[in-house]
Amino acid sequence: MTQKKFFKSVARVTRTFKIEAGPFRAQGPPAILVALSGVLVAAAIARAIVTSSDRLPETLREARALAQSMRRDAPRLQP
Repeated sequence: MTQKKFFKSVARVTRTFKIEAGPFRAQGPPAILVALSGVLVAAAIARAIVTSSDRLPETLREARALAQSMRRDAPRLQP
């Protein structure tokens, strides 16, 4: 009898689980999969940052220089 109650409560949780973010909406098992994949992606990004923390200042400096060079008001060389 306890298994029946357990599966009934799991079914209720999966039906009521909702994610709404702007135009994106998910409900039920797809919402659970989206949430789980979001957690996995965040964990992978955090691990990558920790692993390459010694190279992070150089990477950020290069990314900043790239962003500045792509701005419209950045100084250009005259031909």
